[in-house]
Amino acid sequence: MNNLLKEIHEALDVLSIPEKAEFFPKFFKTGKGEYGEDDLFLGVKVPDQRSVAKEYYSKISLEELSELLSSKFHEHRLTALFMLIFKFEKAKDIKVKDEIVEFYLNHLQYVNNWDLVDSSCYKILGRYAFENQKESLLRKLSASEEMWHKRIAVVGTMYHVKKGSFDLTKEFVTHNLKHPHDLMHKANGWLLREMGQKNETELINYLNLYYKEMPRTCLRYAIEKLDEALRQDYLKGRI
Repeated sequence: MNNLLKEIHEALDVLSIPEKAEFFPKFFKTGKGEYGEDDLFLGVKVPDQRSVAKEYYSKISLEELSELLSSKFHEHRLTALFMLIFKFEKAKDIKVKDEIVEFYLNHLQYVNNWDLVDSSCYKILGRYAFENQKESLLRKLSASEEMWHKRIAVVGTMYHVKKGSFDLTKEFVTHNLKHPHDLMHKANGWLLREMGQKNETELINYLNLYYKEMPRTCLRYAIEKLDEALRQDYLKGRI
């Protein structure tokens, strides 16, 4: 490990909170058979990780980021992803953005919990796909057997939703509507809710086609911001 990585490790160690280090393994489901099995935590809060990332992102190389992102400690990986986001957002040259996206795709095995996915995918991969008409990158992940890849795909469409483009979100939600994992039900419902925040008619039209097939968690997330009477109509199957 070189001096820069040691410095970043030390910066995060100083910010460690013992109570958080004890709480996070339960919160992120690290028990045997759970989705975060064997993940390790330092106990560093997200705003503090962002501060460290902001201080070091311009100094760290992708090779060094690869080492940080492959760490067994969750906060090392999330801090590395924050640095990658900063690099991507500051990049002016499309070749640099290409390189960052390739790096992200080549390190997906380390983007392996919901916060790591949700914090990074739409800001890097989703934005890149939207701006360069490369939705095929997201479609490939949506079709993957790996649950985290599927979540990256659908949450990656958040950038599209923010720009008023909804077709890809609806495509991915429909494709994985019956996925067995609760984390996909939540992601699908969340993106539908965000779509409804931008255009309620789009959400209602989609719900009217699929709401009776949706897992209950997905439906509850999707309708959260609707008028209460309309929410109850969907929950009770009156539409």
